[in-house]
Amino acid sequence: MAKEQNKEQAAEGATIRIQYYRSFISTPEKHKQIVRSLGLTKLNQIVERTDTPATRGFVNAVPHLIRIIE
Repeated sequence: MAKEQNKEQAAEGATIRIQYYRSFISTPEKHKQIVRSLGLTKLNQIVERTDTPATRGFVNAVPHLIRIIE
């Protein structure tokens, strides 16, 4: 059922807004790669990405660095 909902959201073009609010200076390299791969370069920057399971997985991997707005 969850997969069906995710497919419906992707078909509708659902997006999420992600904010980079904590510095990754003293975090593992993997966390830095995740933040950069989302397109975040500056603190307090907000980007919009498609709401897919992969994007949600990235956000859930580093909840101490980024958050979902709205």
